[in-house]
Amino acid sequence: MNGYETIDFSALDELSADEVVTHAPVRDVRLPSGRTLALITLDNGRDHTRPNTLGPKTLIALGGTLDELARRAAAGEIDAVAITGKQYILAAGADLSDITRVGSKDNARRIAQLGHHVLGKLSELGVPSFAFVNGLALGGGLEIALNSTYRTVDASAAAVALPEVFLGIIPGWGGAYLLPNLIGIENALEVVISNPLKQNRMLKPQQAFDYGIMDAIFPPANYLEDSLRWADSVLAGEVKVVRKNEPGKIERLTKWPIAIKMARGMLQSKIGTVPRSPYVALDLLDKAKSGSKAEGFAREDEALADLVTGDQFAASMYAFDLVQKRAKRPVGAPDKSLAKKVTKVGVIGAGLMASQFALLFVRKLQVPVLITDLDQARVDKGVAYIHEEIGALEAKGRLDADTANKLRGLVTGTTHKSLYADCDFVIEAVFEEVAVKQAVFGEIEQIVAEDAILATNTSSLSVTEIGSALRHPERLVGFHFFNPVAVMPLIEVVRTEATTDAALSTAFVVARGLGKNAVLTADAPGFVVNRLLAKVMGEAARAVYEGTPVAEVEKAFAPLGLPMGPFQLIDLVGWKVAAHVQDTMVRAFPDRFYANENFHALAELPAVVEKDKGGRVTGFTKEAEKVVAPAVGSTPAAAETILRRVQDGLAGEIKLMLDEGVVPEVQDIDLCLILGAGWPFIDGGASPYLDREGASERVFGDTFHHPPIRGIDH
Repeated sequence: MNGYETIDFSALDELSADEVVTHAPVRDVRLPSGRTLALITLDNGRDHTRPNTLGPKTLIALGGTLDELARRAAAGEIDAVAITGKQYILAAGADLSDITRVGSKDNARRIAQLGHHVLGKLSELGVPSFAFVNGLALGGGLEIALNSTYRTVDASAAAVALPEVFLGIIPGWGGAYLLPNLIGIENALEVVISNPLKQNRMLKPQQAFDYGIMDAIFPPANYLEDSLRWADSVLAGEVKVVRKNEPGKIERLTKWPIAIKMARGMLQSKIGTVPRSPYVALDLLDKAKSGSKAEGFAREDEALADLVTGDQFAASMYAFDLVQKRAKRPVGAPDKSLAKKVTKVGVIGAGLMASQFALLFVRKLQVPVLITDLDQARVDKGVAYIHEEIGALEAKGRLDADTANKLRGLVTGTTHKSLYADCDFVIEAVFEEVAVKQAVFGEIEQIVAEDAILATNTSSLSVTEIGSALRHPERLVGFHFFNPVAVMPLIEVVRTEATTDAALSTAFVVARGLGKNAVLTADAPGFVVNRLLAKVMGEAARAVYEGTPVAEVEKAFAPLGLPMGPFQLIDLVGWKVAAHVQDTMVRAFPDRFYANENFHALAELPAVVEKDKGGRVTGFTKEAEKVVAPAVGSTPAAAETILRRVQDGLAGEIKLMLDEGVVPEVQDIDLCLILGAGWPFIDGGASPYLDREGASERVFGDTFHHPPIRGIDH
């Protein structure tokens, strides 16, 4: 009995009309010792592109299966129960397809309670339960394992994670209580809070085993057989499961509160106080150090009910849908059959950005990559950087020795541009000036084949103007990466009026091959992300030059929920790049964008801002203060004024971008800001946030016409 038996779950039937039910057939397995293990295999009857999920119908049916197994265990018919999944997948968590139908907090609470009721049965069968994590185990999938007595994992499983905080909720089917009591508070903080906030980072099977989440790890070739044999040994007492990270009394009294306090400080420094779910998760992890499992589950029920019916989760689901669906099928991308096959890539330049490009291309496409620069010393430095990064990946176990050697061999560096002759795709990473880019492309065009694709990584310049000096401007496409190149998932693919479908299709196919999400944008100043970030940066600069201290400006922007303040962001992308972007925007739209000539003077300094330990900007350096001081006024703006100006500025600019056809729909702008600027899921991107804050109506008397989002569209 787990305390949930008296709850009526029938109301959840209405929420699961479209559920793809994951079935739980059982077969008895005779173990080598002669014991009988009942093996449940979760399977929704679809291929691996549609993972098992846990909706209300699935859970209710699974609960019935577990009740029958408990009866059989009591009758002495079985000695153990194990649960595994269809090929490659245990379960990808709760079925979120009908989550918008939840409506009331009571329904949300029942969903939490149903998960606890059913998964909790795994520890109440009267015989040991084993979770054989044979593949992907996310959220509720991992919580199946946590509720089991013992756990094994397939060494080739795609990922293991509790990603709920990334979506604006918390692990609500036992994870927030069971995990810290299994692996200790510090490890649990990493899995439950830190990883989701790092672009939704997930664990590899070996990491899950090292943390102590899994009790054993076996290679894929004989994973099920090895797991069954291991389970038999555990039942026989021949294998003693030791959990070295399981917290003791001293950790609960001393280390636990210190870890929670440090995590809270880290969160406040890194993400501010706007996102709710990380702090709710933190409180649940804190309270997990004491009290019963039933009390821990009850806390999760209430927390999940509160978050699921809140604005931040609704916005997160809109954002999640954009990333999972729209990003995978880019609007406006030509048929991939038109793409030119890319067998060799050329990168013009050998500086840091160019070297990052080359590393990404060689890792993901595994084709020859050529880098060039003006002198051999620069080229050698670039190649050395690439080799060092490959070595670092090898040392971390992310590349085996053979693959690492192969990748090193695919990278060539030279000053002889004639070697571009057989490149199918050439991208430049040179100085952000039209004339410089025109010059390098003019030289390369004489060398490459007539159907080779040329790509510019310009962050804000006109692709049309860059291509105007080419004999074949139709093969030029904008291919704008974001920094850091290896991490940020967006590429803005920019089409000019001359760009052919073949060139555009090649760009989209290459982007997909690089593991990036591509969004099509027209050739407009700043494209999407930098145009809007230039608005953010410009308003921040305006406030400083009015007389507002830098630290106060950073705080004023905090409600936007961006991963960093405007000056921290400028410092990351580089002051020279930021100055050039601002120049481009002011040149194009002098009445709407702010820039100051001091931007360029600041860009010449070795350091412009000072930061605290968390990376937050606290002020200008002394050298920067001297540069800025003569231009600073004496009328500082209030935080509310600064925030409203940037909100209204963004709303107006997005409306103009839609009117100009920079992208087809507002969802594409939201997608770009989520993927390219780290705009938080809990805002749903920019447009739902600006609607919710009233900026859209203040500026143009309407709201953005994104799909309805509960709690945002009233």
